[in-house]
Amino acid sequence: MNTNTAINRLVLPVCAIYYYFHFKKIKRERELTSVEITVYIITQIAVFLWAASSALLFLDRM
Repeated sequence: MNTNTAINRLVLPVCAIYYYFHFKKIKRERELTSVEITVYIITQIAVFLWAASSALLFLDRM
């Protein structure tokens, strides 16, 4: 596996999860702007798709 790919597989999900919890915290404090809502929803979808694709790749190796 390429080193760059390995780093991406670690950093991208960590950043997405960080932003998910960041926007969740802001949502409790105040109403989100339309841009923040869009990023919040895209982040939720991205984390779900990442988890699903990782699970499928894991099951494919078995």
